[in-house]
Amino acid sequence: MSKDQGCPKHLAWHETMELHELVAFQSTNLVAFKKKLPTIKDATLCCLYEETIRCLEQNLQELLKFYPMAPTMNRSHMPDMTAFDAASLLGFAKTAVRNYSIAITETATPILRDTFQKQLIWAIDLHAMIFNFMCSKGYYPAYNLEQLLCNDVNMANAALNL
Repeated sequence: MSKDQGCPKHLAWHETMELHELVAFQSTNLVAFKKKLPTIKDATLCCLYEETIRCLEQNLQELLKFYPMAPTMNRSHMPDMTAFDAASLLGFAKTAVRNYSIAITETATPILRDTFQKQLIWAIDLHAMIFNFMCSKGYYPAYNLEQLLCNDVNMANAALNL
């Protein structure tokens, strides 16, 4: 019996969303690392950046091969650099929410916990503001899976070609 017998020939919605998250995260960071590389003075750190760039490019090339297997796909819109910059901010805010949430569970000192909670609320509010901006500009069409995946492909290809 083959492993995929009885399974659809496309990705499941939940794995498609994980694919989206990884491609968006890696694309925005690839752009940032490529922009930063010329300013790195330390030779060893420069080599680390170059290796990271190579790995991210390989990751994106491998992951983009799965996009035709997504439930729907249309490649009609090419985001400008504003989309990359906004996605970078969104990724920061999302990571900040996660990091504060984890830190709160590790905090024994009440005043530090209160500070973390206050800053967590700020990170959540920031995430909402950035998301709303991106949604209003069409950079994060959260309710349109086809356009969301199309944006991923375009952003990843733009990052690879930078």
